[in-house]
Amino acid sequence: MKHKKLGYAKYGYLFSIPFVIAFLLFSLYPILYTAVIGFTDLKGLGMTSFHFLTDDPFRNFKAVLTNPSFIKALKNTVVLWLFNFVPQILLALLLTAWFTDKRSKVKGQGIFKVLFYMPNIITAATVAILFNSLFGYPMGPVNDLLMKLGFTDSPIYFLVNKTVARGVIIFIQTWMWYGYTMVILISGVLGISPEIFEAAEVDGANRIQTFFYVTLPNIKTILLFTLVTSLIGGLNMFDIPKLFLLGGPDNATLTTSVFIYNQAFSGSYMYNRAAAGSMIMFVIICILSVIMFQILKDKDEETLRRQIKQQQKSYKIKQKELIKEQKLQTASVTSQETEALAKEEGEGTQNVKE
Repeated sequence: MKHKKLGYAKYGYLFSIPFVIAFLLFSLYPILYTAVIGFTDLKGLGMTSFHFLTDDPFRNFKAVLTNPSFIKALKNTVVLWLFNFVPQILLALLLTAWFTDKRSKVKGQGIFKVLFYMPNIITAATVAILFNSLFGYPMGPVNDLLMKLGFTDSPIYFLVNKTVARGVIIFIQTWMWYGYTMVILISGVLGISPEIFEAAEVDGANRIQTFFYVTLPNIKTILLFTLVTSLIGGLNMFDIPKLFLLGGPDNATLTTSVFIYNQAFSGSYMYNRAAAGSMIMFVIICILSVIMFQILKDKDEETLRRQIKQQQKSYKIKQKELIKEQKLQTASVTSQETEALAKEEGEGTQNVKE
């Protein structure tokens, strides 16, 4: 059986080779190369040679952290992520409760799910062009509608206003990703045993109580997954701010990813500072992810694991003690038998002499 298992396992390794090669070439190597050039003087288009900054290895990191544009980009990124994630997760939870509640019996769930998920499959470039046209100046659907309804006499240049520009990007991000979050949460709820919901219904729990005391605690791991993935995606927000308003107006929608792109591919082509900025964001994301894991981890499960480990340790200690006792008993029995044999031999020898 072991030989058969090993024989079948080799095919799994063979099938994984293309992924491993692609990961090493297109993911791991660029990450390591980016980490290295953050400590060099590499800059300029077409430049291939570089030197390590031996006098001050962290010069590029200091330059990025003290750059006002980077500080502003980091603040913008956090604000844009928070204000699109909160309504996104709330809307996704509401739709999840609606679709998974057997008492509601929603008809045409498949169509609704497809419609809600559809914005996620539309390319960012298409969405950016669409909303740029909607809020166009002097002619655009939003301006035309407001003028026809009598709210304004002249067209408004919406995208010059910082608050409006940020609000539009927040709306786009929420609109594009709430369907994806909803599908993930629904898959988590469907993994809960139906017997738990039946027991809650028998105990007289209403829909709200069932959702807060049964559904949410059982999808805590899925919520952690959506939170961490949203954090990673939000802090790496690039396509919509870049394609929609190029980080404007007045850097109001400038994100850290757009800042890194501008450092690397515009102006003086500061590859070293762009790499330093990337590594800074990598460290920030790792720290925040660890904090979220610590806050949202299941404490009861952690306590149970510790108890199981403690029981296993005590069991092993008892086993060792039992083995020692058995060895001692065996040794004592052997010594007694040896003494008895020696006595018998001594008595036999004495009898022979007599």
